[in-house]
Amino acid sequence: MEGEDEKSEDNRSFSKASIPKRIAIVVAGALVNIIFATILYFTLVATSGTFISNEVESLIDGYAAKDAGIQAGDKIVKINDEEIKSKYDLDEVLESANGEELKVKVDRNGEILEYNIKPTEVKAKSTGIYLNDKAKIVTLEKESSAERQGVQTNDEIIKINGEDINGDTSKAVEIISQSKEAETIELTLKRENGEVTINLVPDTVSSYYLGVNMKYAEDTFINRCINGGMQTREFLFSIVDSLRQLFTGQVGLDQMMGPVGISEAVAGTDGFREFFELMALISLSLGVTNLLPIPALDGGKLLILIIEAIRRKPLKQETEINIQLLGFSILIALSIYVCYNDILRIF
Repeated sequence: MEGEDEKSEDNRSFSKASIPKRIAIVVAGALVNIIFATILYFTLVATSGTFISNEVESLIDGYAAKDAGIQAGDKIVKINDEEIKSKYDLDEVLESANGEELKVKVDRNGEILEYNIKPTEVKAKSTGIYLNDKAKIVTLEKESSAERQGVQTNDEIIKINGEDINGDTSKAVEIISQSKEAETIELTLKRENGEVTINLVPDTVSSYYLGVNMKYAEDTFINRCINGGMQTREFLFSIVDSLRQLFTGQVGLDQMMGPVGISEAVAGTDGFREFFELMALISLSLGVTNLLPIPALDGGKLLILIIEAIRRKPLKQETEINIQLLGFSILIALSIYVCYNDILRIF
């Protein structure tokens, strides 16, 4: 676009447009990606079915809800003053409460009842390991037992407790699941510099449950749209949460995926639905990432325009070019690093 990267005297050029118009032009491309992802994901979810409602279908013996007096047919409307519209809302509140006593309000035939319920604690073993389809470790949970005990991203699991894996991820997952109750799991791992053996001691993690099975909402057009709206909202916020984890160090740069990794993921999709879900995720990621205030991205250009608006005069053209070149260099270096890790994960 004339006048975008250099000054132009043409009155129709980008550099001669008002700041609000230039901001709109810069933001437009990223917004198109975000809007496309939103519409595509909403359509996929809304056409796939309805959601699990806030109505209790049955209760599980020995869990807190039944002991407290919750009954089948009750609608859980609020927990700790948080509105509950679906099972997703219920799960989110339970996770954030982390076992603390809950103030649960239910609608029973139009009557609002309140219960104080301490969720039931269920303990399980966890390694914090996530594998690709070739038994190679692609992600480790931060501060998990595997990370603390020396397991590394891109390690390939060769043997578990002496049993050959031969690149069979399902077999690896099955053996690990069956071994979690043991004191240790012996992992033989392949690394760039050879093989290592780690006696992994899984962590004991606690999860908390009310012990209720929730009823599916009636399959109507309205409920499908509600389901589409709720899941699309979570989908949009998921990318923000991913960026937060990246910038706070909860997720490492070695877990990012570039063009090579994306191609592998697209090739591994099973059917049109998975393909379009991945397309929506890629489009959303591109749109949001492009708005980050990093030089050479649209977000960097946006930041420069905001500075120009505050200063009431533009930056020197040489200064702006140098900032963009610095950002571009950083992005190229990051791209090479991410592609290198993609290749290691695949091969």
